[in-house]
Amino acid sequence: MSSFIFYKKGSIMNRQALQIGPKKAALPLIQGGMGVGVSLSGLAGAVAKEGGVGVISTAQIGFREPDFEEDSKKANLRAMVAELEKARAIAAGANGSCDGLLGFNIMVATRDYEDYVRTAARAGADVIISGAGLPVDLPRYVEDSDTLIAPIVSSEKAARLLLKLWDRHHHRTADFLVIESAHAGGHLGFSAEQLTHLYEEDFDASYDQEIKKILSCVRTYGEKYHTHIPVILAGGIMDAASVRHAFSLGADGVQVATPFVTTKECDAALPFKQAYVNARPEDIEIIKSPVGMPARAIRNPFLERMKQGRESISKCYRCLEKCSPKTAPYCITQALIRAVKGDTENGLIFCGDNAGALTGITTVKEVISTLFLHS
Repeated sequence: MSSFIFYKKGSIMNRQALQIGPKKAALPLIQGGMGVGVSLSGLAGAVAKEGGVGVISTAQIGFREPDFEEDSKKANLRAMVAELEKARAIAAGANGSCDGLLGFNIMVATRDYEDYVRTAARAGADVIISGAGLPVDLPRYVEDSDTLIAPIVSSEKAARLLLKLWDRHHHRTADFLVIESAHAGGHLGFSAEQLTHLYEEDFDASYDQEIKKILSCVRTYGEKYHTHIPVILAGGIMDAASVRHAFSLGADGVQVATPFVTTKECDAALPFKQAYVNARPEDIEIIKSPVGMPARAIRNPFLERMKQGRESISKCYRCLEKCSPKTAPYCITQALIRAVKGDTENGLIFCGDNAGALTGITTVKEVISTLFLHS
């Protein structure tokens, strides 16, 4: 387990490296994967260069490829390899060395999920993090590689079920595990009813107990496989206080996404970043995404229009398994692409619960300093 020592006010925490199996990152920090196009090579490479785990989102990653409209899957798989290579070059920098790791976030709900995972493993990704469903067969897709794998879970029930299935069917366990709270961005692993209680006084304290149950479950499988399975906490982590709280619960690291959006290195267009800066806490809302899952986004004219009716869908990009153009209120691919390219009036802007606290454009290095600065 990571050990933290805090020095006088304004100093940097003494940070122990994040050891995941045979691989190590200098910082106990994972940058959360954000699609479409928010966390590509620029952001992931910069985080890895600073010693963290940089994560590229595979969600419609090839949207800038010339053949994306004709064959989005082919464009996506090709872009995965290219973005990982570019991230490696950024992470290595001028001296050719890197203290961090690089990998992909691949949603289980992705259509042709297996092909994306196998492409990531063949490309030599250090890690694959997978949520938006339970990645039951993920171990089988990476068995001929040294890519490390982690599920994203939000409950002890999900963690226990998945680790049991991996143990029974694949005779292995997770290399690490990410616990994502209800304060996270994008699609959420909570029901709409659960989220109605989010701001009640005892919600977070109650969820802390759920985290401890997940940690206990993970330790059981770590003991069975004679290994330590690092657990990473995610969702609403914005500053050093939230990092310290995560470690006080027994976490080995933190996963952070929203604060990295407003960095110069983030791959999204400047208007997208500025939408975060301009957002007030009351502008952030829970919506029902086209795939039927609760999600968190910034209120804008697009969302207001979608509350009144649906948008015509002229093409299906076959991005997610449970999305149908016949019933979806709008095309989530098109909405996310419009936003990340800078059309924030007519696009979908996913965000974390604390996006309203961001006040300006910064850098990856500055975000990391804020997260690990003693106050």
